[in-house]
Amino acid sequence: MTNAPEAVLAELTSRARAVGERAAPGLENSSEDAAARAALQALAAAGLTAWTVPQRHGGADSRGLCADDEVSVRALCALRDELAWHSGMLDVMLVMQGLGSYPITRGGSDALRAQILPKVAGGSLIAAFALTEPGAGSSLDDVATRAQRTGTGSGSSWRLTGHKTFISNAGIADAYSVLARTSGEPGQRGGSTMFHVPGNARGLSVERFQVLGTHPIGDVRFDGVEVPDAHRLGEVGQGQELALATLGRFRASVAACANGFARRALDESKAHLAARTQFGRPLATFQALRFDVAEMDVRLRAAQLLTEEAARAVDAGGPATAAVARAKLFATEAAGWICDRAVQLHGGLGVKRGTVVERLYRDVRALRIYEGTSEIQKLVLARELMG
Repeated sequence: MTNAPEAVLAELTSRARAVGERAAPGLENSSEDAAARAALQALAAAGLTAWTVPQRHGGADSRGLCADDEVSVRALCALRDELAWHSGMLDVMLVMQGLGSYPITRGGSDALRAQILPKVAGGSLIAAFALTEPGAGSSLDDVATRAQRTGTGSGSSWRLTGHKTFISNAGIADAYSVLARTSGEPGQRGGSTMFHVPGNARGLSVERFQVLGTHPIGDVRFDGVEVPDAHRLGEVGQGQELALATLGRFRASVAACANGFARRALDESKAHLAARTQFGRPLATFQALRFDVAEMDVRLRAAQLLTEEAARAVDAGGPATAAVARAKLFATEAAGWICDRAVQLHGGLGVKRGTVVERLYRDVRALRIYEGTSEIQKLVLARELMG
């Protein structure tokens, strides 16, 4: 693969399109777990999961895209935009490999990186990212899951007790990156540390539930789970910084996923309006409906430009907080509006279970909540603008 940035991104889009065309139809009629595993297998076979891990740890060569050997946000955005057009499951299985493993990239020991990251890049290990708790969503200061140190020296370990919720890949993950409190009390600033926890650890249990968009998700409970100190990620007490660095790397790609959903909704709407006849003429000839399509196009294009700006800023290694907040806020809100209009333009078919726009309407809704709600993005952006 050439390292010319635009050529790399174009090739990644092409490979993602091929995966979507080949794999997406079979995912719709499979169970959640079967679909998730099939999606990951398809992504890995095409070499796309490699883009969730830096090259030095067995991942893809991002030279020409990133200032350093990093996970390229532009590459992630190209992949997620195209994968989301085809399948929400393909999209989520790709990004979870990155979210679940990036804390190891940033904070794991050399031995742990060598053990885990090549498997993530190759798709043979399923990763998960465990931050959210029943009482801790947007505020990581409220994390209550506790990690208590036992023993001393090189043989020391940690005992994790607590409850995480809304954890994607819960129940199928081979490894969880977990944020736990190592000092202080919930509500106090800092005092948290991240840990690598194998999915088959004794004392770890999962209870699944369903959300609007179909993918494996649920509660993860830790009942005295023993974690060796060698599986600690980063310094003690620096877990929140590591978690935020992970979110900061991947958040702009949420906007790209939103753009993929919105682009599919617009494509489906144009095709439907051209094919459907009412009152003796195609719906595409009605001015009010044409105005909707024009507005959908403008909002999508604006979202794409903001996403590109944010991804470039992160890859360049410079200040990117405001650009990422703008992109995440605008693209997810725009995609929600576009998918809603697509349902309206399809009439009764828009709410029929199993139609493309009905699925998009369900899939797109969570994007305005996870990895920082729209309200949080406004707070972040206002802070950057006004101090």
